Amino acid sequence: QVQLVESGGGWVQAGGSLRLSCAASGRTFSSYVMGWFRQAPGKEREFVAAISWRGARTYSADSVKARFTISRDNAKNTVYLQMNSLKPEDTAVYYCALGRTVGTADYWGQGTQVTVSS
Repeated sequence: QVQLVESGGGWVQAGGSLRLSCAASGRTFSSYVMGWFRQAPGKEREFVAAISWRGARTYSADSVKARFTISRDNAKNTVYLQMNSLKPEDTAVYYCALGRTVGTADYWGQGTQVTVSS
């Protein structure tokens, strides 16, 4: 059984930074894309960023490009999302995901709340 456990969410003032982590367990994850999605109140879940299995390719939504950086440590089966220059509109529940392709998810984490105050 696959488990994805997120950590690192919290409250921060606009312009601040947070780092999210997602530890995966339960199977081997070779060839899987690891990614982050988010869902703000009253809105649909949206893609934020993804990284290929070897970490050679990264993908980001235009809204977070140049502010958020995704990385992964395959030895630890962990993916990270470094979020800088946070804005109030970044407030959402952030979900870690495993998928076969960018923007898809076969497995989801439980989510971690990120709140950015103005």
